[in-house]
Amino acid sequence: MLEFLKRKKIKIEKEKMPQHIAIIMDGNGRWAKKRGLPRSAGHRFGAQKLKEIVLFADEIGLKYLTVYAFSTENWKRPKDEVENLMNLLREFFDTEIENLIKKTQIRIKVIGDISKLDKDIQERIISAEGRTKDKRGLCVVIALNYGGRQEIINAVKNLALDIKNGKIDIEDVDEELFKKYLYTYDIPDPDLLIRPSGEMRVSNFLLWQISYTEFWFSNVLWPDFKKEHLLKAIEDYQKRDRRFGGVK
Repeated sequence: MLEFLKRKKIKIEKEKMPQHIAIIMDGNGRWAKKRGLPRSAGHRFGAQKLKEIVLFADEIGLKYLTVYAFSTENWKRPKDEVENLMNLLREFFDTEIENLIKKTQIRIKVIGDISKLDKDIQERIISAEGRTKDKRGLCVVIALNYGGRQEIINAVKNLALDIKNGKIDIEDVDEELFKKYLYTYDIPDPDLLIRPSGEMRVSNFLLWQISYTEFWFSNVLWPDFKKEHLLKAIEDYQKRDRRFGGVK
């Protein structure tokens, strides 16, 4: 990787590496449209790009990579596009995830309401999580049927139920306790959020978790996103002064 960095004139300080990067994988449809291809082709190329970035993130020593794969709002898309996405998801778990399980120490975790997904997809998710739970490489967190607002509402409901049933004293509720009710209860908050494609919004992604996350936007569409874009985002992140509301 050192030679790669030298060629691209990118400077990365190992001791300042972010622990957790989140990516909104945006621009598949526009990428396909620019090439006269169906949107499904863009999603397929986007899936291949995800494989490439996952392997590279593991190589450079990233601890957590969270990717926004399918949101609670994506069900509003045309039925055939949703069906194509679900079939692509099946294929991705059967091939790419299976290869990662066999050949790497990468751990798989899925966040979101998977109960709304088809049973066979739920089974693939549970299998991948179970088979990799003891691995110690990069943790790839895949957000499926995920919405930040819904996550918070679910957490509030479950917390309120525990208070009602006397399991928790309301005076003990603080940020640390509340976090235990989120999908990401065992995952550190993202240090860096990357969104390619030129859009500059968070789209209901990790709303609680990104309160002090650094953002990095790019006009590059996700299927064109390369290793050097990830490294450039990390390089820019390392130049920032993270004060978390305080003063240095």
